[in-house]
Amino acid sequence: MAEDQKVDMDWCFSQPKIELHAHLNGSIRNSTLLELAKVLGENNVIDFADVEDVILKDDRSLVETFKLFDLIHILTTDHATVTRITKEVVEDFASENIVYLELRTTPKKNEAIGMTKRSYMEAVIKGLRAVDSVDVSLVPFDEDSITSLVSPSINCLEKDKRRKIYVRLLLSIDRRETTEAAMETVLLALAMKKMGVVGIDLSGNPIVGEWSSFLPPLTFAKEQGLCITLHCGEVYNPKEVHDMLDFQPQRIGHAICLGDEEWKKLKSYSIPVEICLTSNVRTGCVPFINDHHFVDLYKANHPIVLCTDDTGVFSTSLSREYLLAASTFGLDRAEMVKLAADAIEFVFADDGVKNALRQIFTSAKFGALESSDCVAKTCSSRIHLRLQFMDVNCNEVSALRYLLDRSSDLVGGVFCTVSNRSESCAREFNVKQVDFSSFIP
Repeated sequence: MAEDQKVDMDWCFSQPKIELHAHLNGSIRNSTLLELAKVLGENNVIDFADVEDVILKDDRSLVETFKLFDLIHILTTDHATVTRITKEVVEDFASENIVYLELRTTPKKNEAIGMTKRSYMEAVIKGLRAVDSVDVSLVPFDEDSITSLVSPSINCLEKDKRRKIYVRLLLSIDRRETTEAAMETVLLALAMKKMGVVGIDLSGNPIVGEWSSFLPPLTFAKEQGLCITLHCGEVYNPKEVHDMLDFQPQRIGHAICLGDEEWKKLKSYSIPVEICLTSNVRTGCVPFINDHHFVDLYKANHPIVLCTDDTGVFSTSLSREYLLAASTFGLDRAEMVKLAADAIEFVFADDGVKNALRQIFTSAKFGALESSDCVAKTCSSRIHLRLQFMDVNCNEVSALRYLLDRSSDLVGGVFCTVSNRSESCAREFNVKQVDFSSFIP
């Protein structure tokens, strides 16, 4: 692998990324957990000394992981806490250049404080609206909003623009719930579609509950236009996996314990898989990272997307998952960029959002315009663009469009070089002239 194609943490951190499998309550900051646990300890709700070491530990055992989940369940039962952790989780994801996030959570009830499933979700949305370090887009795509969607790769053009993260919400059905409770969650999701809710997730203890009891509400959700993702194949259960795949959800998570017939069925349906490397190893579902089924799916060109699952519980980040995939399976930068960009096709968002994301990933391919030696220069009432890329087609010129649309100095013709497609590029931009003789080397 060429030196300039090697993947390191700084590079992974800087790249635009899409997160499609993130549990809200599993992504809480350790510092927040520690603070909240201290309060519970002072109120004699828990024994703080019993959980302090687990919170502070990064490499938790499976037993410690479940102990932390138990603590989180106790902590996240009031509106103020739900709002706070939502705000912090979104800020943390945005800080590592995640430009699109699907955040999933199980709506909770707490009759003692008057919490309903709806009020729980309203607390989540309040947290999203409280984010102030980055612009959060929850509503359906607005064409005008594209001008404020600026990735780090184009900050050299409009440094004063705030970054933006698209956030969509998935309501999770817990496998411990009854059919009626699951239907309640589906109806809530439908009622909150205009507030950023786009789909339903089935999750929870994989050995609890029967698939047949969730099929009616999930079928109804699908018929009503909600997208569906299922935690599938976390334990060996061929019949359930077979039935889940035949349901043909838009995505599935994990897909670890699949037999040969289930693998064939998964690949024949081309159902995208949310891959959570660290989570699968930490929970013992995959003994060693080198044995992860990522390899099989990647080599088969099956649709996959790298995800975190629970950043807080498993002490990871999406940047770390990218680095882990690249270093373990020998992927270079170009392969990682493609893997990341492919996820656009699997998001539960409208075409406007997808187009905006394509623009971000296209501009990332151009590099950080100035810092990657892509220079815009005004000369004789013409803009000369120097593009240091060998394979750029007309579907990958959104960054160039961005420059042209915002250039107040554009008077004469535009002189550009885009592979061997100058004529189609000219049509794409409706420019007056493409003249390679004026190209500045």
